[in-house]
Amino acid sequence: MSDDKKLTPRAENFSDWYNELVLRAELADYSPVRGCMVIRPLGYGIWERMQRALDDMFKATGHVNAYFPLFIPESFLSKEAEHVEGFAPECAVVTHGGGKQLEERLVVRPTSETIIYSMFAKWVQSYRDLPLLYNQWANVVRWEMRTRLFLRTMEFLWQEGHTAHATHDEAEEETRRMLGVYRTFMEEYMAMPVITGQKTDAEKFAGALRTYCTEAMMQDNKALQAGTSHNLGQNFAKAFDLTFQNEAGQMDHAWNTSWGVSTRMIGGLVMTHGDDAGLRLPPRLAPIQMVIVPIWKTDEERAATIEAAKRIAEDLGSFKRPDHERIRVHVDDRVGIKPGAKYYHWELRGIPLRMEIGPRDLAQQSGMLVRRDTREKRAIALDTLRTELPVVLEQIQADMLAAARARLEANSIREPISYERFKEVMEGPGAFVYAGWNGDPAVEARVKEETKATIRCIPDAEFRSPVAPTTCMVTGEPAKYEVVWARSY
Repeated sequence: MSDDKKLTPRAENFSDWYNELVLRAELADYSPVRGCMVIRPLGYGIWERMQRALDDMFKATGHVNAYFPLFIPESFLSKEAEHVEGFAPECAVVTHGGGKQLEERLVVRPTSETIIYSMFAKWVQSYRDLPLLYNQWANVVRWEMRTRLFLRTMEFLWQEGHTAHATHDEAEEETRRMLGVYRTFMEEYMAMPVITGQKTDAEKFAGALRTYCTEAMMQDNKALQAGTSHNLGQNFAKAFDLTFQNEAGQMDHAWNTSWGVSTRMIGGLVMTHGDDAGLRLPPRLAPIQMVIVPIWKTDEERAATIEAAKRIAEDLGSFKRPDHERIRVHVDDRVGIKPGAKYYHWELRGIPLRMEIGPRDLAQQSGMLVRRDTREKRAIALDTLRTELPVVLEQIQADMLAAARARLEANSIREPISYERFKEVMEGPGAFVYAGWNGDPAVEARVKEETKATIRCIPDAEFRSPVAPTTCMVTGEPAKYEVVWARSY
C-alpha cells in the first residue's frame, strides 16, 4: 500500500485512521483465514521488544517459562462450570484427526487454566512443592468473526502466567504483584498510563474469585483493557483435584492465579501515541530507534554520505549504554527515492529519531536530528552522538508518557454528574467517568444497554477521587463503590 496518500485524520474518523495506520505502517495485514491476521516484521519487532522486557520482569519475580499443549480435551473445560459457560461460545473444536473421528473432541486453546492445573495436580503433593510460578508464551484461539487488527482477532499471541499457592493470601499477593508488573511495563515501556482496579462480578474472568485489570485511555477516549490478573481461588484446584498436604499434615486444595497480556497491547500503543502523520513509537519498544537518511546530489557525494552514515550506525550499534542497551540504528541508503519520501516513510512507521546527513553536514561534522514526537529539529555534533542520543531517547520516552497522562487527566470526569449528562458524554466525546454505584448488577446492565458504557473497574485507592461520591449516579441511592465508567474496545 502506497505511503503517498494521507491518513484519514483522527478527528474525522478515528476507526478508519487506526485501520489505515496499522496497514500502511506495515504492522499487520489481513490473512486469507477470515478473522486472523499476519503480523508483519515491524509489528512483530515491537512484540519481541515487549516480550523481552516482560520476560525479564517475570523472571525477576521468580517465574519460569514452560509450554503446554495447544489442544485441550473437551471434558477438561466442562469441569469448571463457570469457566466452560464463559468460553464455550468462543471455542474452536477439533472433531477429526488422521482421517478419523476423534473419540474425544479437542478444544483449540482459548486459555490454558484447565490443562495446566491438571498437570499441577500431578506435580504437587506437599506444601514443600509450592508455590509453582509458571508462565508460557503462546497463541490462543477465540472464535471472533467481527475482528480488528491487534484489538480483536480469532488467533492472537500472548503470555499467560499460572501459579499455585498454599494459601489465599499468597495467591492474592501474587495476583496484585503481577498487576503491578503490568502497570510498570505499560507506563515505563509503552509510555501508556493506566488505572488499576478490580472488575465487577459481571466483568470478571469466567471461573475467577476476583479479577484485577489495567485500563488505558485511547485518543478517542474509549478504554482499552490492556491486561488482567485473576485470583482463581480454589475453583480449578477442586475441579482438577490439585491437592497438597499442608504443614499440619492435612490435605488441602491449592490456590491458583492466572494473568496475561497479548498483542492487543500493540493496538493500544498505536491508539495512545499515533498522530495524523502515522505511528509514534516510544524508544524503549522501537525496533529501530534512529534512521539515518544520507542526502546527496552527485555519485561522489552519495558514496561519501552513505559511508559516513554506515560508520555512524556501526559505531552506535557497537556502543553499549550504561543500561547495557545498544542504540538501534538503520541507514536508509535506497537509491531513486527522494529524501522527502524517505522522511514520510519513517514518520509513518513511528521511528523516534531521524538524522539527516549531507555534504554540508559532513564538512561541519554534524547532522540534523529530528524528533518524531515533537518534530523538533536541531543540529547535533557527530562526536557527541554516543552521549547525547541516549539522553534524547529517554527524554522522548518521558515526554510521551507525560503527554498521554495529561490527556488521560483532561478527559476524566470526577465531579458529580447526572445520568442524563453521562449519556450525552458517552454519546459524544466520551470520557472516563468516576461516579458512585449502588453495587446492583441490574443497574450495571441497564447502563450498558442504554449507553454501551461499562464499569471498567472499581479503582484502586490511589486512583479514587479526593472526595468519594456518596450517591449512585443512576438511582440516587447511597453509593457502595466509586467506579470508572467508559465505552471500551
